[in-house]
Amino acid sequence: MNAPLPHAHLDANATRVQIEQVALQRGKTQVFRGLDLQLTEQRIGLIGDNGAGKTSLLRLLCGLDAPQAGNVRICGVDIHTATKERAQLIGLMFQNPDDQIIYPVVEEEIALSLRARGLKKPQALAAARELLAERGLSHWADRAIGSLSQGQRQQVCWLALKAADPRVLLLDEPFASLDLPSQNRLADDMAETSQQVIVSTHVLAHIQDFDRVIWLEAGAVRADGSPQEVCAAYETDVALRDAHSRAHRAAARITKVKQHG
Repeated sequence: MNAPLPHAHLDANATRVQIEQVALQRGKTQVFRGLDLQLTEQRIGLIGDNGAGKTSLLRLLCGLDAPQAGNVRICGVDIHTATKERAQLIGLMFQNPDDQIIYPVVEEEIALSLRARGLKKPQALAAARELLAERGLSHWADRAIGSLSQGQRQQVCWLALKAADPRVLLLDEPFASLDLPSQNRLADDMAETSQQVIVSTHVLAHIQDFDRVIWLEAGAVRADGSPQEVCAAYETDVALRDAHSRAHRAAARITKVKQHG
């Protein structure tokens, strides 16, 4: 089940992820302007405030959003013109599992990824049950998706993504719905996988051992480097902004009291 399918017409020597002068605009909002990145490391974290561009970047990488200018290449292939190759190249785990899940039963959802790799339905269902058994989740196989918690549905999405076996795994806020044991299990899975992993997260503790962290701010790269340096810089910036905001609120309260004193 875990044997990779052949990746035809893909350049094994090409940069895993290459973003060249990308511009993206939604309505009147300029999300990216001339964004350039080469993502070659095994595990990369994306951090930044809400609205910084993290999810937009992941959507660009998997072809859900098309740029108005520039190119996005995965293993040398333009992701926005790729058709058959796209599923082999890259896969996204959405922040909200309900945006990803299609089938009403757990084993069917995981089997869908395996059928996309060429397995017939009976073989795909058997392989899905095997994957669940390996995780100690055999009892989930015939469960209705609707009976699972959001965190459990998130785990199903991760298993389905792994079963699809693309070269690059994109995860958008994967820890948000998980309890601590499940967060740790997912972090271990990401550390053990052979595929490149790019993760958007606010849970900085889980990316401290990554190879690289990129801090996005207003659609631009604010900092890019080691997890320790970039995460520390971001946390310092947040602390300074919080202190300024608290001081501003305190001054406003004092002014209000004086006006009504």
